[in-house]
Amino acid sequence: MAASTATLQAASVLDELSRCGVTHIVWLPDSETGFLYEAILQSPITLVPVCREGESMAIAAGLIMGGKRPVVLIQSTGFFESGDSIRGLCLDLHLPLLLMLGYRGYAGPGRTAADSAARYLEPLLGAWGIPYYVVDSDATCHYISQAYQQAQASSHPVAVLVGKEYHR
Repeated sequence: MAASTATLQAASVLDELSRCGVTHIVWLPDSETGFLYEAILQSPITLVPVCREGESMAIAAGLIMGGKRPVVLIQSTGFFESGDSIRGLCLDLHLPLLLMLGYRGYAGPGRTAADSAARYLEPLLGAWGIPYYVVDSDATCHYISQAYQQAQASSHPVAVLVGKEYHR
């Protein structure tokens, strides 16, 4: 059965990450990633849970230095909390890291978000010079691979903003 392009299937996200050769997902679980969590546990990708989002950058940096291919998966509010780690590790060390950020409060393309977490995310990424893509369905899931490849080629973090809850 073909997945609807209006939803974001956990399997589609994992397929993209697998195509990129991702070895580890460093993340802080939240209420919107339950189906993705279940899918990761069934995949060959190693799940590395963290207690605070700021830890995710240091753990990912260590994995990269050890020859692994991690991505960081946290919510946008956790990205805000991680500011010093992003600056000091990801940007200053030029880490080729894909940041998958749950886009809390995302209202959809061209719509103004009521939630300040959504209103500040894209401007903050712009201020830090972190390119980003919005993934809000299976139809836009290919941006994950594009962002990952861009991070690797530029030795610079690139973000994917996940605008929808994952589905089974």
